[in-house]
Amino acid sequence: MIGRSDVEHVALLARLELTETEKETYTRQLNDILEHFVSLQRLDTAEVEPTAHVLSLNNVFREDRAGRHMPVENVLANCPDREEDFFKVPRII
Repeated sequence: MIGRSDVEHVALLARLELTETEKETYTRQLNDILEHFVSLQRLDTAEVEPTAHVLSLNNVFREDRAGRHMPVENVLANCPDREEDFFKVPRII
């Protein structure tokens, strides 16, 4: 069970300022969520096969081929700063 002090501690760690109403609301909501997990733990899952995803996932591959490209002037038309035919960005180190 999550208490009000737990909500206040998490809010402090997250640097959140919560009102008294928000503290009460979040305490109640978090306890409701935990209660839902308790009900899920009661289910018999012995015959359920573990899975990472409920749907089968397949990558969509396509042939990699060169196509038409936009002219450099069109690509750089709205660029805030450029150097020759390249975007110029601030150095980030």
